Amino acid sequence: MHVSRLPVNPLSAAAVTIGSFDGVHLGHQKIVSRLTRYAQLHGIKSVVVTFEPQPKEHINPATAPARLSSLADKARRLKALGVDHLVVLPFNESLRTLTADEFVRQILIKRLNTQWLQVGDDFRFGADRKGDSQFLTQYDFDVYEMTSHCAKDGGRISSTRIRDALSQADFKLAEEMLGEPYSLSGRVIYGRQIGRTIGVPTANMLLSHSKLATQGVFAVQTTIDGKSYQGVANLGPKPTVGDTRNWLESHLFDFNGEIYGARITVALVKRLRGVQTFDNLDALKQQIQNDIDAAKAYFSQPTEVNLTND
Repeated sequence: MHVSRLPVNPLSAAAVTIGSFDGVHLGHQKIVSRLTRYAQLHGIKSVVVTFEPQPKEHINPATAPARLSSLADKARRLKALGVDHLVVLPFNESLRTLTADEFVRQILIKRLNTQWLQVGDDFRFGADRKGDSQFLTQYDFDVYEMTSHCAKDGGRISSTRIRDALSQADFKLAEEMLGEPYSLSGRVIYGRQIGRTIGVPTANMLLSHSKLATQGVFAVQTTIDGKSYQGVANLGPKPTVGDTRNWLESHLFDFNGEIYGARITVALVKRLRGVQTFDNLDALKQQIQNDIDAAKAYFSQPTEVNLTND
């Protein structure tokens, strides 16, 4: 998959969809699946257009929702779904002030050579907010409007609803809407190595997310080079050592290798507690051991099996 800003030279022909695609949940996957099928059937390129930062982060950062996924995570998931091009539009004042007609003519037609455009039933765009599926029918490309995708409980799948599920530690519902456990990925970097000094080495990722959909201490499944390890992780700031940045620090059970620089994926499976501040490192060390015991107890539970009669 090719990832870029707007191509310098127009594409030969494209099937396009537009959105934030935060989390790339099952609703997004349904959209992308139809997009790639149409593109393959008609011999044209499939193009997903997204924004960085996301529009609400530019317009009002203080009230913008937490990110479910980084741009890198989003790109990897879209690539796995077979998308040919991911076009990342810098959401700035120039883009924000484009009218719906200017957006269509300057970006969709002139730069992407859009032949088929797929939008959601709640899609709106342009500084004048005139852009919707009905507005788009005036242009010389086909428009397909998709309806919302629903979860097993009948509720609409959306990034907002996933954030709500994560904030309430309902990882089962979040997984149902995402199609997989909620996870974060990135490269392991050197931290302050405090964990190593107290006998609990961690794989540390510094997150670009300014806001987190959830934070605390979790039982986790960490994947490294295709192999999965159980463990416990702290997600969020580190108030005991005065670090307000958002980290994901994972202690892996039964793992002794060096993984600095490696890309890992950490799936949150059970929230154990919230972020806490401790008086000293000894108190922190004792709590970490309690967290390890709690995570191991969780993983030792029998797996639930649903039996049905054929």
